[in-house]
Amino acid sequence: MELHFQLKTLQLKETFSIAYGNYDRREALLVELSYSNSKGYGECVAIDYYQIDLAHFIIRLKEIQPLLEKQAISHPEDFFRFLSRLDLHPFLMSALDCAYWDLFGKLENKSFTELNHIPSTNLAESSITISVSDIEDQIRKIENSSWNRFKVKCKGLHKHNIEKLLRLNRNIALDSNASFTDQDCLWLQENREVQKFSYLEQPRSIDQYKVLKKEGFANWMADEDCQDSDSLDELIPYYKSVNIKLMKCGGLTPALEMIRKAKKLGYKIMIGCMTESTVGISAGCVLAGLTDFADLDGANLISNDYASGNFVENGKITLSGKPGLGITLK
Repeated sequence: MELHFQLKTLQLKETFSIAYGNYDRREALLVELSYSNSKGYGECVAIDYYQIDLAHFIIRLKEIQPLLEKQAISHPEDFFRFLSRLDLHPFLMSALDCAYWDLFGKLENKSFTELNHIPSTNLAESSITISVSDIEDQIRKIENSSWNRFKVKCKGLHKHNIEKLLRLNRNIALDSNASFTDQDCLWLQENREVQKFSYLEQPRSIDQYKVLKKEGFANWMADEDCQDSDSLDELIPYYKSVNIKLMKCGGLTPALEMIRKAKKLGYKIMIGCMTESTVGISAGCVLAGLTDFADLDGANLISNDYASGNFVENGKITLSGKPGLGITLK
């Protein structure tokens, strides 16, 4: 097996604004694993909140490359156990785990959904993100969009904005990126009208969730608070839903474990993404048959997508049905 990797710059179609800041581009690391004329692809991106240093990832890849290239082709779960012994950052582990699933499926001539017996029809519909802006601008984007589901970013709670969004009578979720206060959360979960929002994502800073009550009217969804399977037990009294992102948890292999556990614990589940090319989005799409919500608009937000595969158009997730994750580079 051979390892190749390269840095990519993802250009945003427009400036993207969230509570943490504004950006026009994201740096990405593309990972390729190849064997016997087949190539598998994975990706991770530099996110300021997680203090991701792709240059450090490249140094680490060069360090483990001899070990990795000695690995015989085996089931992806065996490969993930090998990765788990290398003390890798979850973002980098995700890129390698996804690349290996893509390669393995291509070698076996079976798609990821076939290999894992995952439904490939009646998939959750993806939302598209409306970045932080003036409320009238956000409403204009919603009304002019051909998508049906929306995740509206906000910076702090403005009650009159909440009322305006609710009056639209559309499938809207809120994502404050941890910018709500305890008082904001109390007002939201005690307000009957708030149950009209699909979910309210990561309202407070990480580990500051004990003000939340899952019995309230708000469908609180954990994002940064839910990093891996170990997070799920402690969050039960506070969150109704969890956002599973491949880069957060370390790839498709641990994501499958998280989904199984979350279902047993009664959570609603979303498969989410960051700003990613179709390499990353293709990996997320294959799990949509197991989830209640999807937020896989990452590749729709960039202007220079360098891959094809599974994709999202106006919210509809389409699986290519091709072996592995179905990823090819343009």
